[in-house]
Amino acid sequence: MIIKATTLYNGYTKTHDQYIHINGNTIEKITSESSSFDFEGIVTPAFIDPHSHIGMFREGEPAEQAEGNDISEQIQPLNEPIQSIYMDDMAFAHAVDFGVLYSCIVPGSGNVIGGKTTIIRHAAHDVNAAFVRSLGYKMAIGYNPTSTKHWKGVRPNTRMGVNAMLESCFDTLLLKYEEAKSKKTVAQAELEQVEDETLRQLKSRQIEHTFNAAFSAKEHALLDLLHGDKLIKVHVHKEDDIIYLLHLVKKYNLRVSAEHCLDVHTTSSFKLLKEHNITAIFGPLGSVGYKVELKNYSYKNVTPLVESGVQCAVMSDHPVVHAHTLKDASQYFMIAGMSELKAINLLTLANAKSIELDDVLGSIEENKWASLLIWEKEPMRVGSIPNIIIAEGEVIRS
Repeated sequence: MIIKATTLYNGYTKTHDQYIHINGNTIEKITSESSSFDFEGIVTPAFIDPHSHIGMFREGEPAEQAEGNDISEQIQPLNEPIQSIYMDDMAFAHAVDFGVLYSCIVPGSGNVIGGKTTIIRHAAHDVNAAFVRSLGYKMAIGYNPTSTKHWKGVRPNTRMGVNAMLESCFDTLLLKYEEAKSKKTVAQAELEQVEDETLRQLKSRQIEHTFNAAFSAKEHALLDLLHGDKLIKVHVHKEDDIIYLLHLVKKYNLRVSAEHCLDVHTTSSFKLLKEHNITAIFGPLGSVGYKVELKNYSYKNVTPLVESGVQCAVMSDHPVVHAHTLKDASQYFMIAGMSELKAINLLTLANAKSIELDDVLGSIEENKWASLLIWEKEPMRVGSIPNIIIAEGEVIRS
């Protein structure tokens, strides 16, 4: 398949009259000449939503059937959100219609640790086909986990209580880990004295088994979170809560992104995130500030966000605002001075980078997945919608 891009927004720059050659599900090459082509128009990468509950809070279903939060306890790192989505949610088809082909689904923020985070494709018939990759974990600080005191389990109703619970859990587990690791080191040193190779291998497996058996499945997941290899998406709104987020990052060497940040209204607070190389995944823009935690929320907060220079992305937080309206959020960034090109790059490459998906998506380059949108009108115009949608080499809308 060959696509003629009369204008090509490739995730970085804007060029004209380029030919995108697709082989299977990937982009084979991009040329300036071609003897023929299959489709023609303005081309952008597919849009990506870095924070969504799509399929968990479903269109046309009563609120009590929603599956965004499990109310049994505050710390639940084993929860896998893809197990609580249904692909027949009409929101998936609507998102695809507007070019939003992928999202990172996350548990809600009623628990301080709600579970894992998972990247999915929207144009899929079941959850197996939807699965792209696991990302990391979801945490929440600030008001939300304190507001669920009527749920099950131990539920502190103050931020200091929730924070103390979280750090006590981490500190106790890390001490247990160090003790188990010390015993493992001693056993491995003793193993060096064993001369019989078969016996050495047997005892080595026993040592590893004993070490792993010292921890429950929940503790293994928390250690995975604490070891810094996985990105932790942390729900945070207020500026003071950013200070606590930075405390956690420093104390435990966590690798995090700051999710929402809607009440942050000063450039200096966004600069704190920049200084610590933390991405601000901003949004949902266009929602109602329905709690005191959002008393400083305004579309104008995008201006200090942009001015700070912090690495940023933009979310829908579906269903707070619908996933298919993700493009609408870019208008606030353009009001804050962002160009149309950078606004498109925000919805594509910046969002892909924020969920560590830019190795396969977010830009139109050789060997990346062929997930493209073809437009008749400039994408940022009001009423513009992709007329041809290609997902990993397959034409799914035309």
